[in-house]
Amino acid sequence: MNIGARSTTGWRATIAVAMSNYIEAGSIIAIATSLAFWQAEFDISDFAVGLLAALSANAFGAAIGAILGGPLCDRFGRKAIYTYDLLVYMVGVLLAAFAVNFTMLLAAFVITGIAVGAGVPASWTYIAEQAPSEGRAKHVGTAQLAWSVGPLIGFALAAALAPLGLLGSRLIFLHLFVVAAVVWWVRQGLAESAIWTEEGKSGTGTQGSGATAGGQASVLGARGLRGLFSRRVNITALLFLGGIYLFWNTVAGQAGIFMPRVYDTAGLHSAIAQNLLQVLVWGCTVAATYFGFMRYADRMSQRRLYVIGAALGIVGWIVLVAFTDRGVPTMLAFAVLWGVSAGIGAQAFYSLWASELFATPYRASAQGVMFCVVRSFTGLLSYFFPTLLAVTGLTGVGLLLIGLLTVALVIGAVWAPETRGKTLRQIEVERYGKVESVVDSATPSTDPSGGNETEVAVR
Repeated sequence: MNIGARSTTGWRATIAVAMSNYIEAGSIIAIATSLAFWQAEFDISDFAVGLLAALSANAFGAAIGAILGGPLCDRFGRKAIYTYDLLVYMVGVLLAAFAVNFTMLLAAFVITGIAVGAGVPASWTYIAEQAPSEGRAKHVGTAQLAWSVGPLIGFALAAALAPLGLLGSRLIFLHLFVVAAVVWWVRQGLAESAIWTEEGKSGTGTQGSGATAGGQASVLGARGLRGLFSRRVNITALLFLGGIYLFWNTVAGQAGIFMPRVYDTAGLHSAIAQNLLQVLVWGCTVAATYFGFMRYADRMSQRRLYVIGAALGIVGWIVLVAFTDRGVPTMLAFAVLWGVSAGIGAQAFYSLWASELFATPYRASAQGVMFCVVRSFTGLLSYFFPTLLAVTGLTGVGLLLIGLLTVALVIGAVWAPETRGKTLRQIEVERYGKVESVVDSATPSTDPSGGNETEVAVR
């Protein structure tokens, strides 16, 4: 049943698309809170646990989905991804809920991860393209808000269902299946991205005909990956955004899926207490996203807000590593600092800037490439993180993570773009140049829209 495109527009469309971030982040937390139960149930090693994490929605699974979904999103439209993506996701979480052996569980995590990776570039791209320029950060922040609510509820459910053991984890996966089914149904009423529709009519990435379309194609390049890698300005943006997200998410990826093990290493052994501490982390992230990023990223210096968030994250990990022997007070301080940092930090700005710094013909492809690379690196560390934590302890792992966060802070502080309040078209002209039609002077016309286009100049 289609609820109709008119019924799902504006903020309703933003929320409908952002909800995919809830179930995508929720699947990572479902995995994180269930790994110990799966390990005991199937009697698997720490390396096998690392393999599950590495091939899941947290790492390689998402990387595969992103490199496939981004270009498909640019070629066939944003809505095309929404038509099928969550169906694949539902298959994955359903398999996880009823997994009876390691192989079935691994397949479930891979399928779920691919669906998550395909959906993320589409959702961030769609929201940014549909948002008003003066409120783009607020709309994009809705996706970050949903991404934060997913773990908040996921960890709360894990704490409540912990007495049920593995059965509780299976129920969490089933809850994700139900939510995904509802979101998929609602998203059938979404209209296609207006920018993608308009700029795709020429077949070159921009609406128009004749010389104008050809001129704009020469400015932007071809659609998808080929156009993306044809311009130096795109390579520069890929390095900048990839750097921010790579170094930050390598930390956040391990924290998201292995944080219960980190707490255990720090001396907090109760699974319920670990999950409740994560509820606090994500509660702070939700609050910081709404009261910080969504309220101020459209109004104040984005560079300054980014630096504040990045610095809080570094301080949080320093506190956890340096004062581990202080027990619960240290962990509470870490939870607040890291949670607030995540709300106004790298992922929120990455999702905003990644939609602004690339032209429409390859906006989703760029995000797919970066998401793929970043999640691949996260996957590499996930292979070894449980063993690394066991061998080096919290101090060794913590120093590594602090170093990565520091690099992300420096990259953002130095190269943050000035895009606040500008339309996507304005940003595109500033970065790629402007195509102007030159009207044949031999055919004068008093109508500003009339005349014969005989030449196209790139300004």
